Amino acid sequence: MAKRKSEEQIIAVLKESESGIKTSDLCRNHGISETTFYKWKDKFGGMTVSEARRLKGLEQENSRLKQIVADLTLDNRALKESTQKTGRAQDETCGSRARCRQPWAQRASSLPAGRSLAFDLRLRFASSG
Repeated sequence: MAKRKSEEQIIAVLKESESGIKTSDLCRNHGISETTFYKWKDKFGGMTVSEARRLKGLEQENSRLKQIVADLTLDNRALKESTQKTGRAQDETCGSRARCRQPWAQRASSLPAGRSLAFDLRLRFASSG
């Protein structure tokens, strides 16, 4: 069901309730259920209209950032899977060198100080291309 009341209307209803009107009468007059009223009260109780707008903006930004994190996590997993596949193929072609037969995770832990796995991968892909 679509949202029927704006933040301004919700805050106006909550202000009316503070003036002493019974909750059941207030809900009947505005065409909302008491459950909706109490949900609004939990979310918007004591706020001004500008604070409610700011809250809405922050919720939208939070949603957008969560989506970005989810997308980056998927990209990260895909890259990890691709490097693992590359690592296995490289193991078969390395011959007898012991370092080439180590799994990627062990190679990452054995990198010299100051070098990360990402740096090591960039070097490998830059030299292979």
